[in-house]
Amino acid sequence: MKLKLSYKIYGYLEMKSILEQLSSITVVVADTGDLEAIKKFQPRDATTNPSLILAAAKNPEYIKLIDQALECSRKSLPNGFSESELIKETIDQVSVFFGKEILNLISGRVSTEVDARLSFDTEATVTKARKLIDHYKSFGIDKERILIKIASTWEGIKAAEILEKEGIKCNLTLLFNFCQAVACANAKITLISPFVGRILDWHKAKTGKDNFAGCEDPGVISVTKIYNYFKEKGFKTEVMGASFRNIDEIKELAGCDLLTIAPKFLDELNREEGELIKKLDEDTQSNSSIDYYFDEKDFRLSMLEDQMASEKLSEGITGFSKAIEELEELLLKRLSEINNQKLISTT
Repeated sequence: MKLKLSYKIYGYLEMKSILEQLSSITVVVADTGDLEAIKKFQPRDATTNPSLILAAAKNPEYIKLIDQALECSRKSLPNGFSESELIKETIDQVSVFFGKEILNLISGRVSTEVDARLSFDTEATVTKARKLIDHYKSFGIDKERILIKIASTWEGIKAAEILEKEGIKCNLTLLFNFCQAVACANAKITLISPFVGRILDWHKAKTGKDNFAGCEDPGVISVTKIYNYFKEKGFKTEVMGASFRNIDEIKELAGCDLLTIAPKFLDELNREEGELIKKLDEDTQSNSSIDYYFDEKDFRLSMLEDQMASEKLSEGITGFSKAIEELEELLLKRLSEINNQKLISTT
C-alpha cells in the first residue's frame, strides 16, 4: 500500500495515518475496477464485481480494453457466430482483461466474479469459473493469482467446493449471515466476503434509526462473530470484510484477515491521523462455542428465517445481474460503432 511516510519535525514524530496503521495489522484490498485508483494506492490485492466493472467500462479511458476484449472474443469464436454469442463471450473477456490489467499493478490476487445470473446453477457456475481461469491462463497468468468470486447461495457454495478441489481458489460474496459463512468454511473455501454496509442499510430501513455506533453496527457485529468463530475453530478460510458505508465500520474491524475498501474510504483513512486500536485478534479466542454444521435443509431454513440475509442476497444477485445486462448493452453499442467505422473506411 503506497502511503505517506512518517517523519520527524523538530524532534516530534508525526503520527502514522489510520490507513498505515490498518495496513500493518490487516491486508487492505482495493475494492475497485479503476486502474488509476489501484495505481495510486498500490494494494496487495484487488476485488471487482459487475457493478465496478461496468463503472470502469463506462470510462472513456478504458475504451481500448473494451475493443481488445471484443476483438479477442471475435477470434476465439468459430465461424458463423452470432452477435449475441459474441457479446456473451465478450462479457467474460472484459472481466479478464480488467483483471489482467489490475494484476500488472499489484503483487497479489484479483477477484473476478462469475455471472450473477448463474447463482443458482452449480454446474453452470463451475463451467464459467473454469472458462475464466482458462482465459487468464491464455495470458500466462497463474490461477494462484485469481480468486473466482461466487454468490453465497447453496448452489454457489457447492460449486466453489468443487472448484477448490481442482485448485481453483474462490471468494464467496454476497454473504450476510453466519450460516453462509460456516457452510463456506466447512467446504474449505479460500476466502469469504461478509458484507457490512448492506446489513447496516437493511437495519436502518427497518428500524428508522439513522445512526449506529461503530461497535453497535449490525454489519460489524456480524463480521466479528464470523471472524471469532473461524479463528476459534481453526478454519483456514480467510475473512475479508466488505461493503462499507463509513470509516468507523472499517476501524471496528481492524485486525480482520483482509478488508476490501473503496478508494474514497482509502483516501479518507490516509488523511486521518490518531491511534487505531486492533479490535479483532485471533490470539484472544475462548474456544468455548459449539461446532456448527449446515446441510442443505438447515442452510435453506436458516436463510428463510433470516429476513435480512434473504432480502439482501436476492437484492445483490438482482443488482449484479442488471449490471451485467447493462454491460451487454454497452458492448452492443460499442460493437455497432466499430462496425460503422469499418463500413465508412471501406466506402
